Amino acid sequence: MMQDDTHAGDILMGDVVRLEDVLSRDSVTAVSKSFFTLFGLPVRVISHEGDLLADVHRDQPLCNYLNTLTSGAEQCAATVSAVRDVEPNGETIVHPCFTGAVYRIVPLAYQGRPIGRFIVGPYVPSEANGPPASLTSVDGALDPNTARGHYDRMPRVREDIAEQLSDHLRGVIELLVFSGHRAQLASTMQVASVRENYRELAEKNHALKESYEELKQLDKLKSTFLATVSHELRTPLTSIIGYTEMLESGAAGALNDGQTEFLQTIRGKADELLGLIGSLLDLGRLEAKDLELHCEAVDPRALLSAVGSTIVPAANKRNVTLDIRVSRNAPKIWGDPVRLRQILLNLADNAVKFTEEGGVVTLSAVPGELEVGGPSGLGAALFATTKPAVALSVRDTGMGIEEAELSRVFDAFYQVDGGTTRTHGGAGLGLSIVKQLVDAHDGKIEVTSTIGQGTLFTVSLAAADDDG
Repeated sequence: MMQDDTHAGDILMGDVVRLEDVLSRDSVTAVSKSFFTLFGLPVRVISHEGDLLADVHRDQPLCNYLNTLTSGAEQCAATVSAVRDVEPNGETIVHPCFTGAVYRIVPLAYQGRPIGRFIVGPYVPSEANGPPASLTSVDGALDPNTARGHYDRMPRVREDIAEQLSDHLRGVIELLVFSGHRAQLASTMQVASVRENYRELAEKNHALKESYEELKQLDKLKSTFLATVSHELRTPLTSIIGYTEMLESGAAGALNDGQTEFLQTIRGKADELLGLIGSLLDLGRLEAKDLELHCEAVDPRALLSAVGSTIVPAANKRNVTLDIRVSRNAPKIWGDPVRLRQILLNLADNAVKFTEEGGVVTLSAVPGELEVGGPSGLGAALFATTKPAVALSVRDTGMGIEEAELSRVFDAFYQVDGGTTRTHGGAGLGLSIVKQLVDAHDGKIEVTSTIGQGTLFTVSLAAADDDG
């Protein structure tokens, strides 16, 4: 077997390098069998490298008889070897046999390149008058009458017919080569395209991975920076608040009305800044998964009442009505009471802040269900289970949120009315903290909104076992 020297470049350039690469042995054998069945002529197809791709023939009685004779077997072997090794060089060669039969050796070419040959025969030309002397004298033990009888039973074809049949067979085989080459070309180009796409995908994936790692490092640096700055700011800020309280109490002497008002302003702004620092620290701990929860059964009535009493002053200041509704059969919540209060306070504070004068903010708690377990994706609806939960909701009648903004409201530092002209305060951390606190409780938070009508936040949290 010859070494495979086929190169993808040759195929992509449209060249057939080896007949074996583009011609199916099964297809060429099937064609050769049909040819033999129709015309009784043996066919052998050989590649340019000498590989036998098809061999369809029936042993002739004359050949079998000669192979029983010493000299006859030698002559037969020599003839077959010579015929097999002949290179037609672009022209059909009719090779004689000592028996009086002939072999027609037909070249196969594709795109001007020799790719193989096929051999038709042996057969006896119809123009022959009888066996030649080379047959009857090949071996001293040969019986002339037996040899002549076998000779007469050899397939006979007129030379012009044999030429037409060979041309027809060559056309069929070259058509098979053409089809095989086109299929191979398409396959090779497809493989090359897949490899190139894979290479590009691998490069993009590598670049994406590097970018992801860089972003992780930047995010880690950001969290570390915020935590460090927050800690460093809290110490002097605590001192500012402490000294402000001392001045307000008269520890440094009596204050006039103007001084008292200035100190109250300082104290208020310091408290706001301290709250912001606390939010930054909470966000850092939540992102680092370093926040410890102390869960217990929490009564939703007491929880909403405590949140309501805290938010009432701000609501009264804006002339916003605060409505608290707790379903009679609402179960207790399993969660950290401090963090649950923080969740609702953030949501209620936002609701009051974005509700115009005369509006209503409603806090409610009703029984609900929470999906747990099961795979993600399409199978979630089939395999997920539910457990009892409490649905805590905060509804306002404020300005509402654009639908395009809803997916971003839980991002840190994102503000619905962001920009230099925004009218509402805050650093955009409240909802991000709420989302991460809900996730830490294995709960779920959803938001819906209609412009000009208001916004609804719903937090679903697991109910305590046996109602606490």
